[in-house]
Amino acid sequence: MTLPELLSTEFQITDGDLDKSLKYQAKYGGHLEQILVNLGSLPEDSLPEVYSRYFQLPELDITEWLEAEVPDIEPETFSLLEAACWSLLAVEGERWTFAAKYPLDLSVNEFIRRFNIEANIIIGTEADIQTLNRKFNLNATADNDDAIIGDEEERLRELASEAPTVNLLNSLISRGLRQGASDMHLEPFQGRYRVRYRIDGVLHEVERLAPRMQLPIVTRLKILSGMDIAERRRPQDGKIAMKIANQELDIRVSALPLNEGESVVMRFLRKESVKYDMEVLGLADDVQNYVNQDLAKTAGVILLTGPTGSGKTTTLYTFLNELNDDDVKIITLEDPVEYQLEGINQVQVNSDIGFDFSAGLRSIVRQDPDIIMLGEIRDKETARIAMQSALTGHLVFSTVHTNDAASAYTRLLDLGVDEFLLNAALISIVAQRLARRTCEHCAAEDPESAQLIAKYDLDKLATKFNLSKPSLVKGMGCDACGHTGYKGRIAVNEYLRCDEEIMKLPKDSDFIAKARQHNSASGRRNLLEDGFYKALLGQTTVEEVLRVAG
Repeated sequence: MTLPELLSTEFQITDGDLDKSLKYQAKYGGHLEQILVNLGSLPEDSLPEVYSRYFQLPELDITEWLEAEVPDIEPETFSLLEAACWSLLAVEGERWTFAAKYPLDLSVNEFIRRFNIEANIIIGTEADIQTLNRKFNLNATADNDDAIIGDEEERLRELASEAPTVNLLNSLISRGLRQGASDMHLEPFQGRYRVRYRIDGVLHEVERLAPRMQLPIVTRLKILSGMDIAERRRPQDGKIAMKIANQELDIRVSALPLNEGESVVMRFLRKESVKYDMEVLGLADDVQNYVNQDLAKTAGVILLTGPTGSGKTTTLYTFLNELNDDDVKIITLEDPVEYQLEGINQVQVNSDIGFDFSAGLRSIVRQDPDIIMLGEIRDKETARIAMQSALTGHLVFSTVHTNDAASAYTRLLDLGVDEFLLNAALISIVAQRLARRTCEHCAAEDPESAQLIAKYDLDKLATKFNLSKPSLVKGMGCDACGHTGYKGRIAVNEYLRCDEEIMKLPKDSDFIAKARQHNSASGRRNLLEDGFYKALLGQTTVEEVLRVAG
C-alpha cells in the first residue's frame, strides 16, 4: 500500500487535501505526511502510527525502557542521534535497537550502513525520544540554571526558539485540543516534567518530558504570553492568541514558582466550541421551568453558587443569551472576560488601577442597563450595590462561592449585607456542579445497577419523580471517549426559590437546615438528589455524582 493510499483509507485524509499536498510536494519537495500536518489535515500526534503502519515497525512503549540499562555510547554518536531525534535503546553485539521519530533519516542510516550495524527500529514520539536521550546525555548539565550563566536572557530566547521546543509545544497543544482538554498542566514531578490534560474536569497524565525541556518550554510560553522570561521567583499571568490546526484559540497562562522549577497551567478558550444553549446545559425539566420563570422577571438578583470550575460563568452566559435581544441593554463586569458575546457590553475589571467590581458596578449602573451580570460578589460594597440595583429596576446575575444554595444567604450576611436587602432583592439561587456525562457510544446497563439502587435508596427517588423501572447505565469505554466511559459534562443543580417562606425564616444558625427542609417539601432536589436523578435518567453515573456532589 502506498503512503497516499494509507493516509486516505486509514487516516481519513480527503482526496482534495491529498491532491493539494501532492502538488505542493512535487513543486517544493518535503514529506507528504508533514505537509498534511502543516495544512491541519493530519494530527501531528498521528505521525508515529502513520510511520508504524507504513514501514511495518512497532511503536515505542516508553515504560519498557525507562528503567533499562543505559547503552555505552560515544558523545559524537549521541549528538548524531539526538539531532535526528533518534535514541539508542540497547546494544547486543552488532544488533542495535533504536527508537526513531522518522526512520529514514539520511545521516543516521548512513552511520548504520558505514558500521554494518544490524538495526532494529521502533517508532517513537519526539517527547518520548527526548526523555530517553536524557538518560545518557553526556553533555547535559544537572541544573538548568547553571546552563544559562552569562547573557541569560539571550540564551533563554535561543532555547525557546529552537525547533524541538516549538514543535513539542505545538504538538502538546494540538493534542490537548483534539482530546477536548480545557486545561494543560506542566509541572516538575519525580525528576521529569509532567504534562497533564484536564478533560471533562478530570486530570489525565499524557507525557513526562525530559527535565532539560522544562526551561525551554516555560520560556517559550512566557515569551508568547508576554511574561518576563528572566523572572522565576514570583507568579505571573499572561494570554496567548494563536491558531493551531485551523482553530482560533485564546490561552490563559499562569506560571507559579516551585522548589523544583515552575508549574505552568494553560486554559484553552475555544470560542467556536462553546454553545450557550439551555439544552446543552443539561438542566432537568423542572429546574429549567423554574429558571425560565425567573428570567421573565424584570428586576431582582439571581445567584449561581459553586466552586471554581463548576461552570457558573457558562451558565450565566447561557441565561444572558436567552435574554439577549435588541430591546434590552446588557452589561457584564468580569475578571477576566473569557468569551465575547455578540450584542452584549462586556467590561474587564482592572484592580491595578482601582477599577474593581464595586467601582465598575457603580459606573455601569449609570449606563442605563436593563440587565447586569457581575462575575463574582467578593465584598460588602459589591453585594450592597448589586442588591440596590435590583431594587431600582435591574435584573442582576452574579456568583458567590458556597457549597449549596442556602449557604449563599449566610455568605452574603457574613459580607455585611442587611437581611432586609436580601429578602427584598433575591429571586433565586442555583447551586451547580459539573458531572461527566456517560458516553452515548458505549453506554450499557451497569452490572451493579441493582446493588447501587438499593444502597442509595434510589427507588424512593424514582417514585417521587415519576421514573418507572429505575436502572443505571455505565460507559464501557470506547475510542469515542478515550476509554473512560464519559464524554462531555452535564450540570447537577440545586434550585432554591427565594419565596415568602424563605423570606420569613430568621437568618440565624438554623436557617440553612430549615431552608433545605422547605426546599425538599416544595418538591425540589438538593445537589446529590439531582445527580442521582440524572444517573437514573442514564445521563451520568452514581460514581460520578458522588465525586462531584457527595
